Amino acid sequence: MARHLLCLSSFSREEILELIELAIEYKRLRKRGIRFTRELEGKTVAMIFEKPSTRTRASFAVAVYEMGGQPFVYSREELQLGRGEPVKDTARTLSRYHDAIAARVFRHESLEEMAAFSSVPVINLLSDKAHPLQALADYMTILEKLGRIEGVKLAFVGDGTDNVFRSLAVAGLKLGVEVRVASPPRYAPDRGELERLAGEVRGCLKVFEDPVEAVRGADVVYTDVFVSMGQESERGERLKAFLPRYRVTKSLLEEAGKGAIFMHCLPARRGEEVDDDVIESGASVVFDQAENRLHTSKAVLRFLLVDTVCS
Repeated sequence: MARHLLCLSSFSREEILELIELAIEYKRLRKRGIRFTRELEGKTVAMIFEKPSTRTRASFAVAVYEMGGQPFVYSREELQLGRGEPVKDTARTLSRYHDAIAARVFRHESLEEMAAFSSVPVINLLSDKAHPLQALADYMTILEKLGRIEGVKLAFVGDGTDNVFRSLAVAGLKLGVEVRVASPPRYAPDRGELERLAGEVRGCLKVFEDPVEAVRGADVVYTDVFVSMGQESERGERLKAFLPRYRVTKSLLEEAGKGAIFMHCLPARRGEEVDDDVIESGASVVFDQAENRLHTSKAVLRFLLVDTVCS
């Protein structure tokens, strides 16, 4: 039976760390000029996009190509999904052509349906509930910059129900991270749900309303857009709730611990969730995060299409 990556809840702490170590090795190879490997030679991967994408689309397609495979990119409108074909029919069809299906969707339930009917691995390229590839790249970046993951204090300022935060929290709880989040009460996370998703809880989740309190002494300060794709109709309401209190400013970043880093999954709306002088500061590692999306994509592809099949 195919192994899927829809949410990091289905991966153990050891498997997440293995993926990060694999990604680090791929990065070392690339820095030595070894860009092309052959693990996916003769394999094809379907990439489905219901939403726009820059980093995910580019990094994942390049990862498949550099591993010797061939990515095939489809928009919803190019598939019969756009004319009302059931997700399960698309999954059963594409899985007879391709060796994996990777999809960026509006509804997480679409991924769950794909996985239920696909005979090949299904990989979440972003849904409304999770962004596992981003979280893997984030913790890889944290390990590179801070030299550790366990015991790190990560403060997320913004929407605690956001897909990026949910994946950060689930992985962080498994990996022994002190995950803090500062949100307006309406956008606070469901602590019980995230702990259930994590399953093995080595870290802790602390919920704050005051961003200064959440950031104080943190090793990592992280934020994301206040209005995600598909939430455009809520823009006015959301900005009223988050601004100006939850914007990451230079003064807020100064509340963090010495040597703290600033993270953002990008794209950023500069002047909304983060000020320009923060994202352009020496503390910012946002483009290292973006680069690491390539290496963690390779690790996931290797794990699901090569190692898992051979084990």
